[in-house]
Amino acid sequence: MKTPEHLKYTETHEWISSEADGTLAVGITDHAQEVLGDIVFLELPPVGKRFAPGEACAVIESVKAASDIYMPVAGVVVAVNEDLAKSPEQVNADAYGAWMFRVEPDSAADLEGLMDAAAYADHAAK
Repeated sequence: MKTPEHLKYTETHEWISSEADGTLAVGITDHAQEVLGDIVFLELPPVGKRFAPGEACAVIESVKAASDIYMPVAGVVVAVNEDLAKSPEQVNADAYGAWMFRVEPDSAADLEGLMDAAAYADHAAK
């Protein structure tokens, strides 16, 4: 299982990358895509919608199951990865290269409550 050091992680298996423009890119972890199996569908959140931390904001479906994706921080969705919506199998090929949406966070301090790579690796191993 890969857990890049530069990312933050949630207990619900989302990864978060701080982008140069102040937004956060969000995707699912390598562990999550392995558990899900072959991903066949992705329903992304609407651009412009505000979400609370922990609120279900997207859906990912695999040949095994459908799962919610949760907003890691409070904020507004500012972009979605339309290419990924058309070819969701990209998540299986490279989970950390396949960002799903970008959010403008209400507060950068919200990132402090997220896990680093070591903490997430411990969490995912349980």
